[in-house]
Amino acid sequence: MNQTFTVTGMTCGHCEKAVTRAILQADPQATVQIDRTQNKVDVASEQPRDKLAAAIAEEGYAVAA
Repeated sequence: MNQTFTVTGMTCGHCEKAVTRAILQADPQATVQIDRTQNKVDVASEQPRDKLAAAIAEEGYAVAA
């Protein structure tokens, strides 16, 4: 299932890696594509949206509903 998150606070490649790592810890099978200029994180995952959003938020990034 494809899900798109609006994530603010990503300013560099390190931020992208941190968000990607958090998602992959929640779902090792997920695929992640990030466009930080648009604040978009596209995730292909079977995990619930809330679980993925919580993983991103735990890294310190704001996730819009």
